[in-house]
Amino acid sequence: MAAVDSQARADRGPGAEVPTLAGNPLLGSLLDLKSDSLGTYLRAQAQHGDVVRITAGPPGLRAELYCVFSAEGAQQVLAAQSANFRKDNTFYQEVRDSFGNGLLTSQDEDYLRQRRLVQPLFTKRRVDGYAGAVADETQATLTRWAQAPGGVVDVSDEMMELALRAVARILFGTDVDATVDVVDRCFPVITEYVLRRGYSPANVPRNWPTPGNRRAAAAMDELYAVCDRIIAERRASAGTADGTGEDLLGLLSSAGSTQDGEFDAAELRDQVLIFLLAGHETTATSLAFSLHLLGRHPEHQARAREEVLRVLGDRTPEAADLERLPYLTRVLKEAMRLYPAAPVIGRGSVAATEVAGHAIPAGSDVILSPWVTHRHPQYWPDPERFDPDRFTPEAEAERPRYAWFPFGGGPRACIGQHFSMLESVIALAMLLRAYEFEAVDADIPVSAGITLRTEGPMRCRIRGLAG
Repeated sequence: MAAVDSQARADRGPGAEVPTLAGNPLLGSLLDLKSDSLGTYLRAQAQHGDVVRITAGPPGLRAELYCVFSAEGAQQVLAAQSANFRKDNTFYQEVRDSFGNGLLTSQDEDYLRQRRLVQPLFTKRRVDGYAGAVADETQATLTRWAQAPGGVVDVSDEMMELALRAVARILFGTDVDATVDVVDRCFPVITEYVLRRGYSPANVPRNWPTPGNRRAAAAMDELYAVCDRIIAERRASAGTADGTGEDLLGLLSSAGSTQDGEFDAAELRDQVLIFLLAGHETTATSLAFSLHLLGRHPEHQARAREEVLRVLGDRTPEAADLERLPYLTRVLKEAMRLYPAAPVIGRGSVAATEVAGHAIPAGSDVILSPWVTHRHPQYWPDPERFDPDRFTPEAEAERPRYAWFPFGGGPRACIGQHFSMLESVIALAMLLRAYEFEAVDADIPVSAGITLRTEGPMRCRIRGLAG
């Protein structure tokens, strides 16, 4: 028995045993995670602290999740020991099988090569050149809102369309409408399929002709076809995008080096699909919740609008205005704290290790949750309160680096975070200058999908402002 215990400790690694969240004797916390995973993670942290084990599923198919909720733990997993925590789990494999092996899902040399090829396309100077396209799409939204029935809009739907049109325009130049129609139709089918399979204890093979497999395959075929068509046309004749000289697909097509070669057509499609997925849903979530929160807090809305009017007047915002709108940027950061677009981040541990004095075994599913860490009372007093001044430079300097990590961190940090901030601040500035917002739906139920999902409308009453 002593030898068995010694071997178990060796497999588990150094540190104390991780406390386990109480669950159903047969299914563990499976039903709780299915009905409210974010609430379950919050409860686990409140009851057991910053490293908690959660079990889910019946015996024989039971998953064990090692949840890490502290800023220091997040830094260890994402940055300091990132090589020990890989994107090796069922969920990432399902995303990979559906949306390709792009920057979000690739690993090892594939990822390093892709990152080297793509990095020059996301320099600050290059990204700043997309400000004009964002402003144009925001103006199109404002024009459409002038006909809003009853002066009420669902900001979740509206920001999803704005962000999708902006990223499609920057990716494809003039090929926006066809792309947006296909993404609107196909993405929900594919993401639901990924979620269902990613969180299921067992799945049938994808090539079995079940109704769910056939629906997802048809959606993927349609999505892949439109991307392949545009890629083939672009490789035959270089494209341009308004205000940038070249669209992102044109730049991706010509990206290359002696060391890394260039992307072939299949690799280009993988990058495009990941950029479409990660580049619009995340930004749309941040924009929608910023408007919703301002619609519930008119004093903060008035302060942000005063800054916008003082800095911009009537002119179109540009990239340089990002630094001139510090309060509006704080509003956005606080919205991203309360409603991080990626509320849960998964990794797989390669070797046994210790996190915050607790043993994480090799081969474990490790869960980080910005949703929980962004509400951790150690870093955020009165955490549910909306307060943009949490993000003054002085306040930020007093907190651990990973108390706020909506873009992930470490070597796998989101390559598009500057673009997301630029797009969001420009769009918010133009929307607040033109309209006053009043939240119609006070409480917005949410759930964790590939990104944060709203479970119902997020309506705001809008009133046009003179000038």
